[in-house]
Amino acid sequence: MAPVKVTKICCIGAGYVGGPTCAVIALKCPHITVTIVDLNQARVDAWNSPDFALPIYEPGLVDVVKQARGRNLFFSTDVDKGIQEADLIFVSVNTPTKKTGVGAGFAADLNYVELATRRIAAVATSSKIVVEKSTVPCRTAESMRTILEANSKPGTRFDILSNPEFLAEGTAITDLFSPDRVLIGSLQTPEGKSACQSLGDVYANWVPKDRILTVGLWSSELSKLAANAMLAQRISSINALSAICEATGANIDEVAHAIGFDSRIGPKFLRASVGFGGSCFQKDILNLVYLSESLHLPQVAAYWRQVVEMNEYQKSRFSKTVVDTLFNTITGKHIAVLGFAFKADTGDTRESASISLIRDFLSERAYVTIYDPQVEEAQIWLDLSEACPNTPLENIKKQVTIAHSALEACKQKEAVVIATEWKEFREINWQTVYDDMSKPAFVFDGRLLVDADKLRKIGFKVTTIGRGERV
Repeated sequence: MAPVKVTKICCIGAGYVGGPTCAVIALKCPHITVTIVDLNQARVDAWNSPDFALPIYEPGLVDVVKQARGRNLFFSTDVDKGIQEADLIFVSVNTPTKKTGVGAGFAADLNYVELATRRIAAVATSSKIVVEKSTVPCRTAESMRTILEANSKPGTRFDILSNPEFLAEGTAITDLFSPDRVLIGSLQTPEGKSACQSLGDVYANWVPKDRILTVGLWSSELSKLAANAMLAQRISSINALSAICEATGANIDEVAHAIGFDSRIGPKFLRASVGFGGSCFQKDILNLVYLSESLHLPQVAAYWRQVVEMNEYQKSRFSKTVVDTLFNTITGKHIAVLGFAFKADTGDTRESASISLIRDFLSERAYVTIYDPQVEEAQIWLDLSEACPNTPLENIKKQVTIAHSALEACKQKEAVVIATEWKEFREINWQTVYDDMSKPAFVFDGRLLVDADKLRKIGFKVTTIGRGERV
């Protein structure tokens, strides 16, 4: 069966995955018309803004959109038109962890995936290749296929593919330009393999063919969860070791450097921190836990659950260290938290360690001033409201202030907590910070970011995660 030559692509969902991914496809494939559709008018307006004030901060993204928008890259709220005209449709909608019902707290909420699938079936009048781009549980494609086949019009055929994203926020554009691999899963039928080749031919416009991996549909879905679980496991492992370092006087940087030289281990994802965050790691591991329990594999479920529990322990351990160091109480004390995004070079705050730390500080009745160079104030208030559901926002605002610079945030504070590894925090004039702080002045480095010895010479009391004080 000859593969379909793709000339028009529609992406349902203009978020962190669909927007950057399809913008790069448009840039690299000028002969393909790419339309990204979303029901959120404000988000689409931001993608179309004349001054390129995009709804997502990602280094290099503005340059990509500037080159392709209006040429062969379009953003629209007309979902039906996008579906009707496309040869290939990416489903790139949000799949958050369920908050209620069966599997609450673990299983993925597939409501948006189902709604998008039903819309495709209702609107499409010609055959389509439908691609799972969202992170989904195993065998979601089977559900999508059942819905499409039950609701399709006569003579309309749907082929389902899985094409998970492996982007790291902050380096997504670089990752898209030169991916480690592009994974495409399909049913191992002639029709499935043909659809797989159609999508592979799109990526082959810039990705070397030996990096385009084709596998079975279920293997592709599981590979995404497995990759994130393995990466998160490494972070939780090094964070567990950081606790031992602090108790023994060892240095986690030195330990990580030493074990990273082992070619079987390698150096990546061995940097201790206050904990991992983001939209994927925790969600995907909990998804894996739920899958394991559903398959009656309790030991497997317990193993992966421990990765998340270790991450939560690391965050609570760090906030306890702050309290203990500040003479066992932070009630009424003023603390600056530098960084609110879950990592540098993104404005994404999902599962950010900062949220957990600030919630803990507020429960201790401390006053907190927050500074982050990319996160919008409205997002900070929303996240803190969700983190403290029993506290009215007006009460939260009595304890929390948002600053517009790191120096402003640190002024007249008892302690500074570094929660995100923004480069600018390394380059702060720490002498100025010290001069304007209450004494003794404390710095808590949750990201191994600053030169502790240099800060101590200025006069700071410095606590660095993963570094013990014993000799």
